[in-house]
Parts: sequence; C-alpha cells; structure tokens
Amino acid sequence: MMSISRRKFIDCILRFLIYICSIFSVLLLLGIIGYVLIRGISAVNITFLTSVTSVLKGTVGIAGNIVNTLLIILITMIIATPIGVGSAIYLNEYARPGRVVTAIEYATETLSGIPSIIFGLFGMMFFGEKLGLGYSLLTGSLTLILMVLPLITRNTQEALKTVPSSYRNGAIGLGSGKWHMIRTILLPSAMPRIITGAILAIGRIVGESAALLFTAGSAKLLPQGISGLLAKPFQSGGTLTIQMYLSATSEGDFETAFGIAVVLLIIVLAINLATKALTKRFDVTRKE
Repeated sequence: MMSISRRKFIDCILRFLIYICSIFSVLLLLGIIGYVLIRGISAVNITFLTSVTSVLKGTVGIAGNIVNTLLIILITMIIATPIGVGSAIYLNEYARPGRVVTAIEYATETLSGIPSIIFGLFGMMFFGEKLGLGYSLLTGSLTLILMVLPLITRNTQEALKTVPSSYRNGAIGLGSGKWHMIRTILLPSAMPRIITGAILAIGRIVGESAALLFTAGSAKLLPQGISGLLAKPFQSGGTLTIQMYLSATSEGDFETAFGIAVVLLIIVLAINLATKALTKRFDVTRKE
C-alpha cells in the first residue's frame, strides 16, 4: 500500500504539472492574440472595414469579403441546421438501435475526420462541374454543409441524450404524442447544447479556407443594390480567410493579412460570447 505522505507528494507534483500546463495554454493564447494585434491593429480602421481594395481609388478594404463571409454563413446554416437537428432527432428518438443506426453514426464520425481539402475537391467537381454552379458562394456553402453537418448532428445527439428519461416518460404518461413531447419538452431542454453545436459550426465556417479556395473563388467586390445581393450567391466570392491567405502569399501584403486576422479574432471572440449568452439565457428560461 502507498503511504499517505507519498500519496500527498505525488498529488502535489501532479497538481503542479496541471497548473503549469494551464498557465502555458493561457500564455500561448495571449501570445498569439498579442502578436496578431501588434502586427495588424494599425491596418484596421473604418475605411478598411467599409471599402474594397481599389488601385484607382487607392483604398484597401475587406467589406466585400465580410459580406461574402456573412452570406456563406447564412446559406450554410439555414440548410445544415434543420437537416442536422432532424437527423439527430431521428437517430436518437425514432430509429431502433441496430446496424443501420451504427452505420449512420460511423459515417457521421468518418465525415467529421475527412480533411477539408478533400471536401473542397469533391465540391468543385460535383457542385461546380456536374451541377454547373461553377465558382460561387452557393458552391462553397453546399460544400461547407457537408463539413458541418456531422458536427451539428453529433452535438444535437449528445444534447438529446443528456435530457433525463423521466422527462420523456412523464410527457408520454400524461398523454402527449411523440412529436409533441419532442417539440415541447425534449428540444427546449436540449436547446443550450444544440445552440452551442450550431455556433461551433459557425466558427468552423468562419475559419475555413482550403475547401473554399476550390469552390467559392476569391472575388471581393461589393454587391450593388438588392438585385446584386440576391445574385451574389451565384457569383464568385472570397471570404475573410481566403483574402488573408491571398494577401500573405500571392500579394505579399502582410499588413492587410494581419489586419484581417484581427477582424477574425474579434469575430471568434464575439461567437464565443454569443454562445455563453445564449446558453445562459436558455438555461434560465428552462429553469423558470
């Protein structure tokens, strides 16, 4: 048997190592954020955020890339969220455990591990070439749907599994139908974690570049008017990450690249804050 003093000594060593790892993680994050801010904060101003790059006007801006990013997020999530949540509800509440469910879950897990560059190649050949969509935001969005669908599905499944069985049994015992129970009891109870999964999917969309290089293109012009905005999904458009890549590699403009990196950091921070706020709000609503 291990003596008490030796056990305490080992506990102290392990606690010390855990603190060291935690401090290292925090310092690494602060170092990356600090370096990006120092290199790129000078490039971020009103003109940078509200205009597009133009040699004739002498402006450098990312407004077109911001619009492209928002459109891709909107199109992807409008399609992927109901499909992912619906698939999770079917697998968790309707499908009988067996080979079919196991095969679907295995396929979902496999999809989540495929490199994004392969999704990009598939999206370019299938959506772009076979379906004739070419390089467009719609092609990029359809490709991203395949990428984030496993994430939304698995997160929703795990969220539904955390709801106590007594909620289901109580609702059914009171005469509630299956779908009514899911809609009024199950989904509201699991909503905080479902929202977390959806916002994590948005985070992946914002940070994706490899797949979009093959599918969405790199155009950065702003749409002109409502008609131009409605036609934008069928046109080529580069997101913030694509423009950052092109600025750092093809153009050698590291100041602009780091400026875009600052904007991306702010977006990621906003996403994380939104996740916490929405999760807290739904938790409070559920308790009430």
